[in-house]
Amino acid sequence: MWTLKSWHGRFLPERSTERLRSYAEWCDAVEGNTTFYATPARSTVESWAAQTDPDFRFVVKLPREITHERRLAECGEPLRAFLDAIEPLGPRTHALWIQLPGSFGPADIGTLAAFLRRLPAFCRYAVEVRHTAFFNDRRAGAALEQALALVAAEWIPFDTTAFFARPPTSAAEREAWSKKPRMPLRTRALTQFPIVRYLGRDAADATVDGWQRWVETTAGWLREGRSPTVFVHTPDNADAPALARRFHAEVRARVPDLRSLPEPVPSTLF
Repeated sequence: MWTLKSWHGRFLPERSTERLRSYAEWCDAVEGNTTFYATPARSTVESWAAQTDPDFRFVVKLPREITHERRLAECGEPLRAFLDAIEPLGPRTHALWIQLPGSFGPADIGTLAAFLRRLPAFCRYAVEVRHTAFFNDRRAGAALEQALALVAAEWIPFDTTAFFARPPTSAAEREAWSKKPRMPLRTRALTQFPIVRYLGRDAADATVDGWQRWVETTAGWLREGRSPTVFVHTPDNADAPALARRFHAEVRARVPDLRSLPEPVPSTLF
C-alpha cells in the first residue's frame, strides 16, 4: 500500500491525487495489495507508472479470484485480464506475488507447478504459502522449492515471530492478533531477488529489535550479489515509511555501497 489516513500530513500531503508519487519519495518499493481484491483498470495502472521512476519496485499481488477462489485452476481468463491490466508498469513490476491460502498444502503442489509453467516468461514470480507443513515437513518444503525452481520463483517469508512474541498491548495489535498467521521463521533465499515481509509491533523499539536478524540476512544477501526487497509492517502501520527507511539505514551501515533512498519532500509544501 502507499496511502494510509495516519500518513496524511506526515509522510504524504493532506490533499493530493498523486499520493503514490509522494510515497515514492520515502521508499523505492511497494506491496500492491489492492490488486488482491480486484483487477485494476488499465488506466489506473497507467497512473501508477506515471507517478514512479522505472526502477521503482512493485510487488503486485494476484487477485484472490485466481489464488483463493479458483485455487490456481481454470483461471486463464482472469489471469490474462490481470496481466493486461498491469502491463503499463513495465520494468516496475519487480515480481508478481502469488499469495496462497492456508488450506493450500503439500497435496496442491502439482496444481501450483502446473500454474507456474503456464505463466509468461517475461515476469518474475514470488510465492507466499501459509500451510505450516511447508515449513515443518522437510519433504514438503523440498517439493515446494522444486516447483518454484521450474520458473525461478522466489518463496516469500512472512515473518510474524516478533509480533507473536508477547500478547497484544493496543487495539491494532489485538485486531492483528486474531487475523495474522503465526508463521514459522524462514530466512533462506532461492533466487537473486529475495522478498521478505516482516511484521513488527506498534512499539518502534520492539519492531527494531525483531528485525535485527533480517538486517544481517539482508546485508549478507547484498554481499552475495543478490537484490533483496524488504517490506516492514506494524499492526497500525502508522510509522511504516519511517521504519522502512530506518531498516534501510541499518543495512546500509553494514553494506555502504547500497544505494541510498530518495530524500522526501516535506509534506507541508503541498
